[in-house]
Parts: sequence; C-alpha cells; structure tokens
Amino acid sequence: MGLTHDYTLTVRWTGQNEAGTTSYRSYSRAHDILSEGKPRIQASADPAFMGDPALHHPEELFVASLSECHMLWYLHLCADEGVVVTDYVDQPRGTLKLASGHGGRFTRIELRPVITITSESSVDKARALHDRAHQYCFIAQSVNVDIVISPEFVHGVE
Repeated sequence: MGLTHDYTLTVRWTGQNEAGTTSYRSYSRAHDILSEGKPRIQASADPAFMGDPALHHPEELFVASLSECHMLWYLHLCADEGVVVTDYVDQPRGTLKLASGHGGRFTRIELRPVITITSESSVDKARALHDRAHQYCFIAQSVNVDIVISPEFVHGVE
C-alpha cells in the first residue's frame, strides 16, 4: 500500500461588505489562500467574472500548478539521468472553454518550457525525459485535460 499525503489549506473570502451576496455584482470576489507557516496568497476571480485583475485567480493557479509539477519532476529526472539543466522558464498557456449557460472546462494546457542545458548534455535525452515527467506529475495524472508539452532547448555557454 502506498503512502498518502494530505493537503489542508484555508480559503477565506475577504470580499464581504454590508450588501453581501444580494446580487451578482454586489460583492467582491477577493479571497485569501492560507497554508500554515507560509505567505498568504491574495486571490480573486478572473476579471472576466468580476474579479480583481491585480490578483491571481483559480484558473491561473491551475495552469501554474501543472507547470510547476511538471518542472519539478523534470528537474528531478534530469538530475538522476545526468542531464545538467542550468535554467528553466515556462510560459504555460491554458484554454478554458465556457459552456452555454454556466460552467465550462479547460480543454488544453500547453507547457512551453525553454530549458538551458550544458553542452555535454544530450538534447535527445533531455527531450525524452519530458514524457516521463508527465507520467510522474501528480497533478497531470489527476486531471482530465489535454496537456501538450512543447519544450525548446538551449545549450549553455561553457
């Protein structure tokens, strides 16, 4: 039997006002994401849904979590396999399709990392490790969305 890990956070609505939720436009979508011993994340809804454009929103954080999980597994596998990564920058893109009425779903997430490896490192090996990282990523294996990984490799200067 495998190990389990539980993750407990607090999501607290901070957008209360005297009117409360008397109408769709009457309340702020501001909220905090709290995890003991860590900095508070101030968040809101996507601006398209009456959120504060200065704050992160769940859709961004979802895309970011997939990118982070993939990156962390990828770096782990590179370290194990002798591929020396000296820089990794991803600009992931998520596509959300709204349903008629309410709701919707992400239909595609594209991870677009630019990875700098040493000249001694094999680009072919570095590219292949993305498939393994995707298979190991806890979050990617927990969601029902097409995830495309489009890496670009740069050789670092010696």
